Amino acid sequence: MNDTRTTTHAIATVVVTRSEAKPYDESSHPALFEIALTETFTGDVEAESEVRALQARRADGSASMVSMQRVRGTLSGRRGSFVLQGSEIIQNGRIEAAWFVVPGSGTGDLSGLHGEGGFEGEFGKSSDATLDYGFT
Repeated sequence: MNDTRTTTHAIATVVVTRSEAKPYDESSHPALFEIALTETFTGDVEAESEVRALQARRADGSASMVSMQRVRGTLSGRRGSFVLQGSEIIQNGRIEAAWFVVPGSGTGDLSGLHGEGGFEGEFGKSSDATLDYGFT
């Protein structure tokens, strides 16, 4: 069976408005941290999000991270919320990430949302983000 779903390409800027890192295991390297972030999205996504991430931070400051966040607002004018699951790499003060919409997490006008994308930018500041999405 052919998959005939169409996707739309969304572009947004993501700005970190709050960040708090708490170590939970520094017994050896890499050290492990839990990070809480608040983000604001502008562009095709107009929203706010609370992020929780787990990070393995190496002695040189580079890190690997996984995250979950609930995005609340609008996506191309459709109001609701959805959850993004991400995988991030941090090097030289920059972050690159891939994320996808957790299946079944869309609410309101975003019910049935599926998609994937990512972002890159200065870690802890702002990033350029994309989401290629559709609805089932």
